[in-house]
Amino acid sequence: MADKLSIIVVEPDRDRALLIVDSLRAAGDFDIHVIAETTGLARSIRNHNPDMVLIDIANPSRDMMEELTLASGPLERPVAMFVDQTDDSLTRAAIEAGVSAYVVAGMAPDRVKPVLDAAVARFHMFQRMRTELAATKKALEERKVIDRAKGMLMKARGVGEDEAYALLRKAAMDQGKRVADVAQALVSTAGLLG
Repeated sequence: MADKLSIIVVEPDRDRALLIVDSLRAAGDFDIHVIAETTGLARSIRNHNPDMVLIDIANPSRDMMEELTLASGPLERPVAMFVDQTDDSLTRAAIEAGVSAYVVAGMAPDRVKPVLDAAVARFHMFQRMRTELAATKKALEERKVIDRAKGMLMKARGVGEDEAYALLRKAAMDQGKRVADVAQALVSTAGLLG
């Protein structure tokens, strides 16, 4: 993130928006933009491309919650949401949508900075987890392809598993490719040949 954190504040009520901006200014040096109109929210957020989105909703409905969380891009940036009232389904909807911090009992000026810090930390933690999960899934898929290619070589050449892997590794080294890429090419070619 940039040195000066840019924050979009989504708040239709002018007085509440001013309270939030004052709280943010007291908490640090932020580049703050207030969006009062929720129509075209996704476009406004995209145009500003903030580091973080802070949403304050007095009495959210489930539809409003979904629209706001989807528009704010919770997988792209931390999203903190302040609500005055909630129920279990709204809380669950916000968390499932990827909201980094969901604070019930509204906006309190002295809570803004700790909530922002928690939202950023939680966002980064989940971002690392998503990256690790994607890498693990990719490694598992590559392992499956390598195992299939080894099985094909074992059957076609009448060799053991270690020798089949050695053949794949040698082909990868000769071609300057990864073992998984050579295995994928072998599996794909075999699929074309029937």
